[in-house]
Amino acid sequence: MPILLPTIDDRRYRDLRDEVLARIPAHTPEYTNFNESDPGVTLIEAFAFLTENLLYRSNQIPERNRRKFLQLLGVPLQPATAARGLVTLNNERGSLAAVTLNHGLEINAGAVPFRTTLGLEVLPIEAQCFYKRAFTGDADRRQQLRAYYDQLYASFLLNPLQSELELYESVPFPQPGNAGLNLGQDTLDGSLWIALLTRVSDRPATNDDAGRQALRDEVRHQIANHTLSLGLVPVLAEAARQLLPGGPANPETQPLFAWEIPAPNFQKLNARVLHDVLTQPGIVQITLPADLGKWDALEPLEAGVGELPPPLDDTQLSDRLITWIRLRVEGPAQVKLLWAGINATLADQRAEVRNEQLPKGMGQPDQVIQLARQPVIPGSVRLSVTPTTQTREDVWAEIEDLTAAGPEIIAPDPRLQPGAPLPRNTPSQVYRLDAEAGRLTFGDGFRGARLPRDATVRADYAYSVGRAGNVNVGAIKTGAALPAGFKVNNPVRTWGGADAEQVSAGEKQIARFLQHRERLVTAEDFDTIARRTPGIEIGRLEVLPAYNPELGSNEPGDAPGAVTLLVIPQNDPANPEAPRPDRLFLNTLCAWLDQRRLVTTEVYLRGPDYRDIWVSVGINVVAGERSLAEVTQAVEQEIKRALAPLPAPAARECAEAFAGWPLRKAVNALELMAIVSRVPGVMLVNELLLGDRTLDNLPQLNLTGLQLPRLAGLSVTLGRAVPLAQLRNGTGGGTDTGTTGRPRRLPVPIAATQCK
Repeated sequence: MPILLPTIDDRRYRDLRDEVLARIPAHTPEYTNFNESDPGVTLIEAFAFLTENLLYRSNQIPERNRRKFLQLLGVPLQPATAARGLVTLNNERGSLAAVTLNHGLEINAGAVPFRTTLGLEVLPIEAQCFYKRAFTGDADRRQQLRAYYDQLYASFLLNPLQSELELYESVPFPQPGNAGLNLGQDTLDGSLWIALLTRVSDRPATNDDAGRQALRDEVRHQIANHTLSLGLVPVLAEAARQLLPGGPANPETQPLFAWEIPAPNFQKLNARVLHDVLTQPGIVQITLPADLGKWDALEPLEAGVGELPPPLDDTQLSDRLITWIRLRVEGPAQVKLLWAGINATLADQRAEVRNEQLPKGMGQPDQVIQLARQPVIPGSVRLSVTPTTQTREDVWAEIEDLTAAGPEIIAPDPRLQPGAPLPRNTPSQVYRLDAEAGRLTFGDGFRGARLPRDATVRADYAYSVGRAGNVNVGAIKTGAALPAGFKVNNPVRTWGGADAEQVSAGEKQIARFLQHRERLVTAEDFDTIARRTPGIEIGRLEVLPAYNPELGSNEPGDAPGAVTLLVIPQNDPANPEAPRPDRLFLNTLCAWLDQRRLVTTEVYLRGPDYRDIWVSVGINVVAGERSLAEVTQAVEQEIKRALAPLPAPAARECAEAFAGWPLRKAVNALELMAIVSRVPGVMLVNELLLGDRTLDNLPQLNLTGLQLPRLAGLSVTLGRAVPLAQLRNGTGGGTDTGTTGRPRRLPVPIAATQCK
């Protein structure tokens, strides 16, 4: 039998009014006028209205009790998470010298404050990145250019039988709207070239070659032996994480980066990689050598040939060139970059409160103090307490559970025999923080010390604005503490900000919390706890117990001790039709689950393995009911809805709504035909063709493991269906034949057709 919430009083206005009027003859027989125009009846109606409001308030007590139970259970709401970002601090017009900026520098995106988390040395230079892209002009032009450059660079081809020219173009990076640069596939030499330049604001003493050379030499002297902070933003896609039994999350294999400076031979630089730049935006600190090399002694045909840096067609850039830095990946690792730049550091969205005066201590058990700002960033609170009996302040520590705190006064246990040692001195000057509410709770004397009476209490802490900290590119552009001539900018959007958990969502976790106690044991525990991960929005979560995706063809139940979580984000701007979790998404989920799993459980976090399918439908429509365009569009939307990995946004709140294509369910042509036939306006389904990349007219397409269908091509026509080969034309991919036996390539730049 379900537990029903009790109603204290269910009487309404009409019931109260009629009840009072019915009692009048028994208590006041002389009162005989019961008309609505009578003043006495008017007073009765007014009090009935007021009483109904009081009864309504009384019936809300069960709701208040639920929230009170939430507090007593010690299940706080998840606090807001602070956004993070990568910013550049450039010395555009300041002094020509390296300036060191400490961490904690406040910068702003409008009214949203950020603080840098790493100090950096800002060098008085600029930088532009380039890469060598193979020339991809039409066949006739490539043949003409190759014949011309074969004659031009004949002296470089010492053995024509084993050497061949490879024409390339110098392309700036990044470019507007680019989807990332794959160093192994998109570049000719697998390298990213970073040109260090003098600032635009720096003018030579004389406007000739000697003056420009003197300026470059001065800048080289200023930056030599200093640290260059290079920021890298990877393309975070195709991610997977694993939690091994008895250990932390395994770090993804990080390639061995080579940072080199051609001066004139390639010299490796001393670089300190502060973050795994394959899994998250990070900073690389490069120590520049004393000799930065010069680039004014090359012959015209030598520039950009072979392993030399790409030529700068823009003469204004070449006049400002100081030196080059080459980023190269050693080994077969695949690296895809979205952005790269110098003078970069990381920043967190946070506002800091210093020396906030809190209410004085009351000397009573379980005192609660409310901070002025919330939600508080966990771990940022520093609480100092100064009793009236002393002038020195005591710093109290945060504790997760006050029951683990020591007593205020250590006393022997009377249950022990005489001479027994005193209990160990457990810290008692502690407090518990509810980060979401910004509330500090102190002990009762037995479990944690009480705040001394009339003690002065001060706090330093930081708070965030949650989702509002996710700002767009270029939003961070001010900073009151920046030196003169400095500018700040965020080249990529900030990420990770999320609002605090709502009360209604927290109430729903009471029963589940009592079941799992924040421990991942059952499949339901994995589902419940993973969905509460702060900072990410999970659109779909499938828990596959006893399943290991790395064992090949196995089914849930074949791998004891392993649990696989198929995770699909709620939103993916890069792939809205087929969302995938990126590395930042899985890193956040991985860190959340790692603290709550059993040490013997092996957890795999994976995104879906999409399998491309093509569908072609031929239909007849009911004449005069709907237009052909409306019917075909409705058929397309219904097929997309059926094959989608996530439910439609309008149906996500409905428990009975379609929740996405089920795992390991085959895509059947007859089932899709039945879906199409139920669309209003469809009179007859003439034909439905189903296929994948290689096969056509399949009756059924089987899916295994973590595979989900992805609609790569769809056609809905009147009459017969379009053949799949015609629908698939131009979307198939070729295979790489390799480079075995090819002659040695000599990269040669193509001269610009126009002077700049």
